[in-house]
Amino acid sequence: MDKQEREFRLRGTGNRVKEGGGMMRFAGIDIGAERHMVAVLDEQGEVLCRSSPFGEDASGYARLFELLGPSADCLVALEATGHYWRNLFVALIAKDYAVAVLNPLRTARFAEEELRRTKTDAIDALGIARFAQQKRPRAAQLPDSVTEELRELERLRERVVEDFADRLRQLHRAVDLGFPEFTRYVRTLESQLAATILSRYPTAASFRGVSVKKLARIVYDGSHKIGEELARNLIEAAEKSVGAHHSEPYRRRIKYLCEDLDVLRRRLKDLARDVERKLDDHEVGKLLMTIEGLGPLTAACLIAELGDPARFDSPGAIASYVGVIPRIRQSGKKRFTKGPAIPLGTLACANRSSWWFYKWCGVIRGCGSITNGSEPQANQEKSPSSPQCENC
Repeated sequence: MDKQEREFRLRGTGNRVKEGGGMMRFAGIDIGAERHMVAVLDEQGEVLCRSSPFGEDASGYARLFELLGPSADCLVALEATGHYWRNLFVALIAKDYAVAVLNPLRTARFAEEELRRTKTDAIDALGIARFAQQKRPRAAQLPDSVTEELRELERLRERVVEDFADRLRQLHRAVDLGFPEFTRYVRTLESQLAATILSRYPTAASFRGVSVKKLARIVYDGSHKIGEELARNLIEAAEKSVGAHHSEPYRRRIKYLCEDLDVLRRRLKDLARDVERKLDDHEVGKLLMTIEGLGPLTAACLIAELGDPARFDSPGAIASYVGVIPRIRQSGKKRFTKGPAIPLGTLACANRSSWWFYKWCGVIRGCGSITNGSEPQANQEKSPSSPQCENC
């Protein structure tokens, strides 16, 4: 950038998309819910197309393709804003455009670098185009259908898991108010045993007049009975319970929560079966399943969040992307080394067991065999600098 802050120096490793000798064009798209904005620059940063709106429909897409021109020598950059960008991304790929999907944090930092104060959709589209012209981001690829389906299944399963945990928290609250002694005898409220009992007898007052034999004969999970010992303990505890909330709203709340948990539990089982079937058709999924200690759900989580492992240059690149490496902060004489490590990523399954990534390096490098794939001991440092593969 010169003193007038008008010209920009090209930075980065060069555009990997450019194949011919023509002049490159860089398009920036600001994503919206129903309307997007597009701006186009040339290699020198001159505006070829001022920020123009187009709609999220067939006519809007046709206008976009008209504004962009031929797909050759054109790099389109857009932010991954919620889910609103996904249909547009597929449409651009279908028209053979090179599309770079950007982290909104990068474009926001780039705008700060330019000392930009005003923010509008038109200015954002021009800023994204200028980011593409200067930084030359790598074009993204459309995932194969199996990976896309596996990703959607895994994210749906995660949503159901969150719903299950939310209902469980509500059930804990309701049981603590109506029969707090219940969890002394039935330890886990997420079990089918707890749901079966509470759906019939939601509060301590509901156990009044219930015989031990009647309660003991109730069957849960299709085969097991509650048993006389547990039935007797629950009835005796209910007689002395300090629970003070037994009215109809409390009883109905617990019954509804138990019904919800049963439905969510069945959905989780169905989704787990679907995930396993999809993994059987996924090449990387089958390789991941050969790693000792790696189950189908974690393998699906890795594929859903990482996609094709070939896009990473090394196992260290995966560790950095996921966030299993600490963030280093130092300035002058200050060294922030005594505090806890601060992970950068958000992939939960990776942060729980980062050693799996170093065992996965054989998949990334294509060596096909892991020579030292055992899990590190508790006192052994799990460091990226200790490779697990002969080729790494």
